[in-house]
Amino acid sequence: MNHQEALTSYIAAFVSELINNGVEDVVVSPGSRSTPMAMIMAEHPELRLHIHVDERSAAFFALGIAKGSRKPVAILCTSGTAAANYYPAVVEANISRVPLIVLTADRPHELRDVGAPQAIDQIHLYGKHVKWFVEMGPPESTIEMLRYARTVSARAVSTALQEPAGPVHLNFPFREPLIPQLDREDLFKLTERTGGYVSIQPGKLTLTENQYKEIAENLQSYNKGIIICGPIETEGFTEAVLALAEKLQFPVLADPLSQLRSGDHNDTFIIDTYDTFLKNEKAKQVLKPDVIIRFGAMPVSKPLTIFLKENHDIRQYVIDGGAGWRDPGIVSSEMIYCQETCFCKGILSSIERENKEDFFKQWEKMNELTRNCLAKISELDVLSEGKLFYQLADLLPEGAALFVGNSMPIRDLDTFFHFNRKHIKILANRGANGIDGVVSTALGAGTSLQPLYLVLGDLTFFHDLNGLIAAKQYGIDINILLINNNGGGIFSFLPQASHPKNFEKLFGTPLDLKFQYAVEMYGGKYDLITDWGHFSSVMNQNKERPGLKVMEITTNRESNILEHRELWNEVSREISRLLEEEC
Repeated sequence: MNHQEALTSYIAAFVSELINNGVEDVVVSPGSRSTPMAMIMAEHPELRLHIHVDERSAAFFALGIAKGSRKPVAILCTSGTAAANYYPAVVEANISRVPLIVLTADRPHELRDVGAPQAIDQIHLYGKHVKWFVEMGPPESTIEMLRYARTVSARAVSTALQEPAGPVHLNFPFREPLIPQLDREDLFKLTERTGGYVSIQPGKLTLTENQYKEIAENLQSYNKGIIICGPIETEGFTEAVLALAEKLQFPVLADPLSQLRSGDHNDTFIIDTYDTFLKNEKAKQVLKPDVIIRFGAMPVSKPLTIFLKENHDIRQYVIDGGAGWRDPGIVSSEMIYCQETCFCKGILSSIERENKEDFFKQWEKMNELTRNCLAKISELDVLSEGKLFYQLADLLPEGAALFVGNSMPIRDLDTFFHFNRKHIKILANRGANGIDGVVSTALGAGTSLQPLYLVLGDLTFFHDLNGLIAAKQYGIDINILLINNNGGGIFSFLPQASHPKNFEKLFGTPLDLKFQYAVEMYGGKYDLITDWGHFSSVMNQNKERPGLKVMEITTNRESNILEHRELWNEVSREISRLLEEEC
């Protein structure tokens, strides 16, 4: 068998096994060395190909597809710096536990380290940011090598999905000629084990019955407990954790990415304004717990993170079905490796009585007071970042997917987006917390989640403008709310702001860009919002329009920080008044 036949058989076997193991989408960036893999993938009738010319944006686009579909997604590029451009998205996938199959084409071994073009060292290119790396054997068509290709393919998907989910990297050395033999009728015909070469059955981490009982007894001995839910996507978790909270009478501090702030579930125990009232020292004293149970990744809220550190002397359980170490404050006393829904159900079945509700009532009262104070943001007539997020739940349609950019938008969401009965799914790139690739990730999520809304700042939008090409190429409907405060608004809230001499040059970084022309270049509809009535009108009109729509909301950084501080001061005054009345 000649080189072309061997190349074709080997890659076709690998691709077939990807499909057998549940891969439905692949994002391909054009290149020469990846030619045989790309051409064979394009021939498979069960694989959706997305072509994206920019590898950096392509990888984030794939990340978004995986986030939205909750299925593994493959990405393919040529050799050289193309593979290096995947790096930011691979890092994000690793930390945020998203399954990606990273496929990089490479020069064959004889063309490495000899000055060949587009040849860099791709061995372990992503270091510890991938769960598994394989330097694939050069294509052969022997029975053993076809079995090898299929086995590695199955292992790659399984490894990417196994908790904690994440990216894997397979590096393929291809020799020329690179054109596969596509006229074969048996291109994807498998001669043995046609349903899949090897079946891999992952299990869930759980505890013994005695362990559940012991933990349940410990938790029942405390009356001042809280449950903290950070970003988490575990199936069945919402109902299970709320049932546990009711039994224990523990308040649930629900991060916006916990998916607990929207839906038709019981909201009795959900606390959603803690980011504001935990800034108050008196409130923290009254609400001091004696035990904390935490699920999911670290929450967005910095006041909550500080609160965790300040209570380092109490029992703190961290429940992680991915067996990681989510404890940046070094405060956990119990690290429990158990699938989160299983843990809640296991503890629930072992609890014999309900705790007292007095402590929960204090949290509930503080939450209600803070909500009422924050509601005053709605009285503002000027365009305001806080008011935008306060109105979102009312403005978004039922079943919407809301993707939120980092820096100020995700923090304003945490502060102003409160529990609502709509089924709004909230997403963000909170692994590495970067502003890169946000547009591309959101558009990737939009391939399966609709209607899609993206809220982000001007720097984040600028950072990934080229990601808009996916909306044009694939007709993805997306509504972008662009908050333009002409720079890095988050820095106005940080200590740097008290040093004004070079603040604007180093941190404010105003761009003074007219984004209208960029939106039009990608065939989108652009609106510069003039007031709240105009905003509401455009939002409603855009619900009926397909494609890319960008609504630019111009705000002022200095006014924004004053609005936030006035609200925080109002909450603080009301908390002091409440506590004085109770005394």
